[in-house]
Order: sequence, then structure tokens, then C-alpha cells
Amino acid sequence: MAFDFKKEYKEFYLPAATPGIIEIPRMNYLAVRGIGNPNDEDSEYKQSIALLYGIAYTIKMSRKGSHQIEGYFDYSVPPLEGFWWQEGVSGIDYSHKEDFNFISVIRLPDFVKKEDFDWAIEEATRKKKTDFSKVEFWTYDEGLCVQCMHLGSYDDEPATVKAMQQHAEALGYEEDFESGRMHHEIYLSDPRRTDPAKLKTVVRHPIRKREEQ
Repeated sequence: MAFDFKKEYKEFYLPAATPGIIEIPRMNYLAVRGIGNPNDEDSEYKQSIALLYGIAYTIKMSRKGSHQIEGYFDYSVPPLEGFWWQEGVSGIDYSHKEDFNFISVIRLPDFVKKEDFDWAIEEATRKKKTDFSKVEFWTYDEGLCVQCMHLGSYDDEPATVKAMQQHAEALGYEEDFESGRMHHEIYLSDPRRTDPAKLKTVVRHPIRKREEQ
């Protein structure tokens, strides 16, 4: 049976629908950066998703070709994730999606090294006749966060974010966006096939211990 990141790392991908504190370790990702409203037709965000999955499945299916990755094991491609921010805003202003900056990502298994990524870019470019130059091999150490499973529409996330803030503050933490850390979402549902009221999204915010006044 294929290794399933969601099942093996439930603390990262299947948190409770009530906020909790968690330390996120350093991980490697496929990443594409962009700007703008993700809901716009032919948006940079929608383009980024196609690029990410093109490389993700090239790596997953490498076992059937000549490029054999050391340490490879069969796995399910992890869910799509997104890091979001807006210039001059602490957190996210949902009323101005046109100002979004984002990094769309898909987690890589630890056995995938930079040279394997480079091979996948060349292989996918050759086979799919598509420019994959926007895709990066990105390493991120997310650190201490508050997170929660959000159930429902993306536009209803502010209520979940508020509950996360209150939970963190009650435990002596505060949000920590000043150092370039970002609002993070993990998409467990396909919005093209799921009723908005039933969407499942992990929402995660960076935090730090609050300094005593």
C-alpha cells in the first residue's frame, strides 16, 4: 500500500476542528510563487497548481523509468498547500484578494534530493512540452504554529482564524508575522467537486511566546 502522508502524519494534516499548538519541522517542497486573486480566470494561482502537479507526478512515477531515486518508496502525492501574505498586512485581509502574494507548494518525500528535482524538471519539460521553470525546490522550517481544521467555505475562515488567535493568546502566545512568516493553508478537499460547506482546510498561523510586559 502506498505511503499516505495524511494518515502517517495526522498531527500535520488532520488536526482537530478546535485550535491547537504544534511545532512544524523543516520540510522540502515543490513551490511556485505568484500574485493576485486566486479566483480570477487564468490566475497565476491556478497556473501554479498545474505546474506543481506536473512535477509531483513525474517524481512519483520515476520508478517506472530510467531515473531510479535512491531510497524511493511508493507514496500518495501529498495535498496541495498554500502560503499567503499581503504587503503591509499582518495576517490576511480576505476583503482584498487582489493583493495576495502566494507560494503554492506540494510536500516532497525526504528521499527526493535537489538532483532528483532537476531531473524531474527536465523530464516533464521534454515529455509535456511545457515550461516548468517557475517550479522551485524549496526548503522551509515553519516552526511553532497554532492550527485548526476549518470546515466550510474559504471565505468563512476569519472565524476560525479568530478562534486560533484567542486560543494562542490564552496560552501565552502571540502571532508572529513580522519576520516574514506566513498564513498557511492545506487543502484536503477538491473545491471543484466539493460543496463549499463541506470543504476541509487546515489553517495554520505562526506564533511565538508573548513577552511579559
